[in-house]
Amino acid sequence: MAPRRRAPGGVLALCALLAIALSAAMPLLADAPGALVLDAAQQPRALAALGLLLLAAVRLLWPSGRWMTYGLTLLALSAGLLWLGVPPALGDVQAGSGFWLGCVALGLIGLLTVHRCAHLDGSRLDAQSAAAVLGLWALLFWQLGVTAFDVPRVILPAPQWVLASLVERAGTLVQDAMQTLVREALTGWLIGCGLGFGVALAIDRHSFLQRGLLPIASMTSAVPLVGVAPIAVMWFGFGWESKAAVVALMTFFPMLVSTLAGLRAAGTLEAELMQTYGASHRQTLWLLKLPSAVPQMITALKINATLALIGAIVAEFFGSPTVGLGFRISTEAARMNMGLVWAAITAASVAGSVAYAALVLLERRAAFWHPSVRSAAGIS
Repeated sequence: MAPRRRAPGGVLALCALLAIALSAAMPLLADAPGALVLDAAQQPRALAALGLLLLAAVRLLWPSGRWMTYGLTLLALSAGLLWLGVPPALGDVQAGSGFWLGCVALGLIGLLTVHRCAHLDGSRLDAQSAAAVLGLWALLFWQLGVTAFDVPRVILPAPQWVLASLVERAGTLVQDAMQTLVREALTGWLIGCGLGFGVALAIDRHSFLQRGLLPIASMTSAVPLVGVAPIAVMWFGFGWESKAAVVALMTFFPMLVSTLAGLRAAGTLEAELMQTYGASHRQTLWLLKLPSAVPQMITALKINATLALIGAIVAEFFGSPTVGLGFRISTEAARMNMGLVWAAITAASVAGSVAYAALVLLERRAAFWHPSVRSAAGIS
């Protein structure tokens, strides 16, 4: 029988085993050199965490299939949660060398689990599992680092505190999100993208407009946001209209340039064929130019989705009613309520990611034929 093949990352797994052994032999917490101060509740938790890490490190020495990889990841994350229960700083109690060696072992095993998930060959869920696992490890080490170094909440709150603020003020954040995302960002995004699309069609139809409109339109991309936001407030008031105007200005030029480039991406032979068949400009636009411009247009929509969210939040800093994610961030930051600040940032990030993912799905439906979409979907 042939010997079992060693898995990639075996050296890291061996280093993790060494770190686990040293962590078990050295003090985890100490109030004096070599003085172990774990209480009766902490000791079983620490030993259980090291035991789970040991099992994961040993199994990572060999290759693993899909479900074994997921099982090892769950095992390692469970060990990390147990490790969080070993407080590294309680008054005069300081983290010992054993605690930090355990953190090193946890980091090495976490790196290996992300590597294994990234190399799974299977469904689309397998392809996205590495990002999810990496995010979970990032949250775990964020919590661990804040607790280990006793970082003040004003500087960097722990994820646990951010989650508590998110749950406690969920109603307020939902109202803020509706104001910022729907009334301001979405409205401005629709107006800006619609204007950019319309101007691109006009320039494509009448080439002389390129010399007059395009330079003026390009100036809108150079207008600083912090400069135009106060002016928009003076023109449109403190309501959502001024923020939507800022968003429309930010999203106009990317849509214009991308649509114009897409319209001109149609092949010369195809355009000459349409002329040979006696197609009108409207028919050529509808049957040839617009389909060829779809990938570039959706790319502009994706870029503008994030720009719209950023523009709406920043515009709220310069005057807004008592609602909105930007208003909440600026107000609570002045009150040093950083938990709610980070909760609002988290809500905005999740909303932006969902919007971007929705546009990616739209791209797969509308531009499935394009080589970039086919390669991203793994279709040759």
